[in-house]
Amino acid sequence: MKWVLVAAAIGLLVAAIRSWQLWVRPWREVADLLRNVSRGQRPSTFLVSGAEEPHRVGLALEEIFHQQRELERRIADRASGANAVFESLSDGLLIVNERREVRFVNQTFRNIFGTTDADLRGPIMAVIRDPVVDRLVEEALKSGKPERGELSISSPDRQRAREMQLSAAAIRDDQGQNTGAIVLFHDISELKQADQIRREFVANVSHELRTPLSILHGYIETLRDDPEMSRDDFERVLQVMNRHSDRLALLVNDLLTLSQLESGTPYLQLSAVRLTELYAGIARDWGRRFSDKQISIDIEVAPNLPVMRADETRLQEILYNLLDNALKYTQPGGRIRLAATRQGEEVVISVVDNGPGIAESDLPRIFERFYRADRARSREMGGTGLGLSIVKHIAQMHGGRVEAESKLAQGATIRVILPVQGPEGILPPEVAAPLTS
Repeated sequence: MKWVLVAAAIGLLVAAIRSWQLWVRPWREVADLLRNVSRGQRPSTFLVSGAEEPHRVGLALEEIFHQQRELERRIADRASGANAVFESLSDGLLIVNERREVRFVNQTFRNIFGTTDADLRGPIMAVIRDPVVDRLVEEALKSGKPERGELSISSPDRQRAREMQLSAAAIRDDQGQNTGAIVLFHDISELKQADQIRREFVANVSHELRTPLSILHGYIETLRDDPEMSRDDFERVLQVMNRHSDRLALLVNDLLTLSQLESGTPYLQLSAVRLTELYAGIARDWGRRFSDKQISIDIEVAPNLPVMRADETRLQEILYNLLDNALKYTQPGGRIRLAATRQGEEVVISVVDNGPGIAESDLPRIFERFYRADRARSREMGGTGLGLSIVKHIAQMHGGRVEAESKLAQGATIRVILPVQGPEGILPPEVAAPLTS
């Protein structure tokens, strides 16, 4: 009897061990696999000991793990691609949730508003301290339709505010519920400035033409109404009419010149130009005007100055306009310096006067059409307000640029920087070879 009980106990122990090996331990291994998979950790093995069912579960978990990894990879690739697209946008991008809290911005947005990642938390008003954007997003979320607006952004390091066109649209899920909104910030500062310049140009042309035309019309009426006018009065009227007709002709010629320069297909007659000879000719041609106004001119040409490829007639036009400006604003007894220096592969032409100077606020705009720092005085001196604009366009035609430097009561310096080898892409074959001194 005793041996029967022992044998039964041993049998039960073997059965328990066998059950442990076939069912209990395998399911614990399955539980460990599930914990690792849920944490995104790869187990050392997916093989489960014991019965066939836990073994099949382990293999299924391996398949699920690989599918999860593949899905994560695809999501990461899509997110990376989306981020690359967002970051490459030239427009600022803002994405918010349904509570109008910031969820994503691109680098352009950061540059526009000068923000860092630490600043990009919380509601829109905490990031962009302007109610315009917040209201636009609220309207887009309510209406479900694209909304547009404009925002002006002032910055201490910019003289003009940046003008932004805003486009906001709601983001919807598969059930049609609004889950947030996306806002694009498109910089239209240049368009606004161009439109402003265009309107100012039309107004200025009208004004510049109206004054001499009205004077001419008035004196014509005077001559018609008073045919018995004395010879002296008649000569005086003719002198006034002649002066204003000359002003009209000058204005029309400058407008035609500017129109030709801005036509998009400028024609340059390129040739080898030696500034030493060009300067000497200009000094000779302008000598009488300088002596009449008792103004001295100093000509400085660097000894290492190369021969340039340029349109000599256009260069003369640059110098004539710059010297004419300097002559108008320099008082008798003053000095004007006409210089040319080399700066790498560029030549710097500069005209320096010791006149009244230009205010710092006016400097960025002096090359605009019809812009005058002192309108009344400039008009008295017979200027059309187009000379510096013509200078800028001729410089750009040659692949160059213009600069201005001045302080009030300390004179002004105007520089024209031109490439030695002339403009690229429009050289005729006969002058395509590099020039030498």
